[in-house]
Amino acid sequence: MARSLNEWLWQHEFWLPPGITWQDMQESEDVHYPQPRDLLLSIPFALILVVIRCAFERAIALPLSSKLGVRDKQRPKAQPNPMLETFYSTRCKNPEEGELISLAKQCDLPVRKVERWFRCRRNTDRPSLSKKFCEACWRFTFYITSFFTGLAVLYDQSSLPALALLYLMGISLSLPLSQPLQPSLFWYYLLELSFYWSLVFTLPFDVKRKDFKEQIVHHAATIFLISFSYCANYIRIGTLVMVIHDASDCFLEPTKIFNYMKWKKTCDSLFMIFSAVFLISRLVIFPYTVLYNTYYYSMEIFQPFFGYYFMNGLLIILQLLHVFWSCLIIHMVYKFILQGTVWIGFYSPVHYMGREGPPRPLGRTGAWKGKGTLLAQPPAFTGA
Repeated sequence: MARSLNEWLWQHEFWLPPGITWQDMQESEDVHYPQPRDLLLSIPFALILVVIRCAFERAIALPLSSKLGVRDKQRPKAQPNPMLETFYSTRCKNPEEGELISLAKQCDLPVRKVERWFRCRRNTDRPSLSKKFCEACWRFTFYITSFFTGLAVLYDQSSLPALALLYLMGISLSLPLSQPLQPSLFWYYLLELSFYWSLVFTLPFDVKRKDFKEQIVHHAATIFLISFSYCANYIRIGTLVMVIHDASDCFLEPTKIFNYMKWKKTCDSLFMIFSAVFLISRLVIFPYTVLYNTYYYSMEIFQPFFGYYFMNGLLIILQLLHVFWSCLIIHMVYKFILQGTVWIGFYSPVHYMGREGPPRPLGRTGAWKGKGTLLAQPPAFTGA
């Protein structure tokens, strides 16, 4: 049963263009092609990356945060209250005004005290500043490493710099799909796929962000894209996609690091650089080099097949996420122009910084409620 299902799933009519079969990609002593079984190595390598990350955060990032002046605020703990704790754990962490009044009556406490209890309880669950700093340091270390590794791999596949530039612009996507797999491409694919699997493994423990659902979709689409492009030997397309994505992430993570360090001007400058790189790479380079070649130009070489639609469907999902995040970035740039600073905690376009959501009006008093906190007026934008 399993063998029949495996043979049906990997029919060359599904994944390869007409006229190309799996026999055209048979390995020999001197020639190697991508094999689906190679991707199984990404699971143990992902676990190794998780271990390396834990060691990095404890031995390097955490001491570095102390030396750079990143201090965790002392947060008052909520007093033990079984009824409120049960409501917090099973129902809602941020009750509405009516629920606060009902809970106050049941506990025989003032509404303001119940509200303060939920605020303290939420603050207890919020990740510390040092934890967010360590996570940003790890991701920055990986993204900068993978980006320059990808550039080196692209350059290694071309004997001349001019040819490497053509490779980056997507011209070489038209070359035959039966090109042998180079060791540098194999290790680069394994590095990227293992990293995204490690992000999936650590999702329950990482800092929860406001775009959590979008991040899950992004990780799933990325893993499918990397895996499919490797199995079908679309390694050129996959390499370009990964390098393009890593380019902007190299500027996002240091932006968060300097934000945690309270270096406002440096944070603002890096945010503007990140915004420019993100918008250019995701809204210009990605659609006009990768999507154009895979969707339009490839049809001049071979007839569409299932793998063609499958791959382009995943690429379009990524592009829709790019548009979603780009709208948020443009909104933040607009606020930056008006306010003169970036309040990353308000609504981070790609990685939510861990602040609670935007305030909303409460009742008829005209006061503002910032996720369970009564405020005398709307909060101003701040650089922190």
